[in-house]
Amino acid sequence: MDLNMLWFLLLGVLLMGYAILDGFDLGVGILHLCARKDEDRRILLNSIGPVWDGNEVWLLTFGGALFAAFPNAYATVFSGFYTAFMLLLFALIFRAVSLEFRSKLETPAWRSFWDVSFCVASGVATLLFGVAVGNAMRGLPIGPDGEYHGRFLKLLHPYTVLVGLMVVALFAMHGAVYLNLKTAGELQQRVRNWFWKTFWVFVVLYVAVTVYTLLDVPLATRNFRVQPWAWGVAVLNAFAIANIPRALCRNRPGYAFLSSCATIAGLMFLLGIALFPELAHSSWNPAWSLDIYNASSSPKTLAIMAVIAAIGMPVVLAYTGVIYWMFRGKVQLGKSSY
Repeated sequence: MDLNMLWFLLLGVLLMGYAILDGFDLGVGILHLCARKDEDRRILLNSIGPVWDGNEVWLLTFGGALFAAFPNAYATVFSGFYTAFMLLLFALIFRAVSLEFRSKLETPAWRSFWDVSFCVASGVATLLFGVAVGNAMRGLPIGPDGEYHGRFLKLLHPYTVLVGLMVVALFAMHGAVYLNLKTAGELQQRVRNWFWKTFWVFVVLYVAVTVYTLLDVPLATRNFRVQPWAWGVAVLNAFAIANIPRALCRNRPGYAFLSSCATIAGLMFLLGIALFPELAHSSWNPAWSLDIYNASSSPKTLAIMAVIAAIGMPVVLAYTGVIYWMFRGKVQLGKSSY
């Protein structure tokens, strides 16, 4: 394994960590309006209140690492997705503002406005993440100069929108599984009803995306032909999905949450297998694609970054573990709560 491959794997770990951790709090936002009582909505907000900003550190780290390790790919992707990224940043910022501003006043109109904003921003951000994944699978119009030659509306292909909707359903389900750990009583029973609805929507969309991918996205299976062991990951991913409702029916919410995390990790792993060794596939000519070699920084830069990662990543993991341990258990509202 060389440094280029190492940084491809590290970027995958960062993106996987973000999808798992921020996935459930985006899911909580998507489900936010399902709670009718003000107290219930406050419980939902406080279930993610201590951790949501820390979860987004993984996305910032991913962006910084991509910029430093593969600057050519960073420039092409961010310039090509410029409008989409601005919408994404606006959604993430508005989501954070909604969290902080909602409880500043107790008037129903004020809180309703920020509740809707929180839900819509969470849904839009998740949809855009899914659309980006769909476009990565289909390939991008990259020319011989390594530049993106497309328009924003071209990103909204039926396949990419379908992947986006699947990710919305996946994160909503992930959020419901997380809320099952953090709530109690009547609200927990309602959360379980939300889970079953989101689970079946996800399963239907998952099957639809899988069939569409196998029939019309050749990039997705090209590496499976030379690495047949990768099919085992797809099978394990299906088992992880099936185990989520099984664990909940056996009253093992923690086990269900781990299975939901494994589902997201498996999907991200399959994405990495499909793309490797490319970072941005050219739909015009595969020879014009940006991969981990022609888009990378110098070997010295990658080596220095590897040392920094060896020091920094354990710190991030330790910090994340401590925060989740400190705020474990059911949500209890207090004077400092949202």
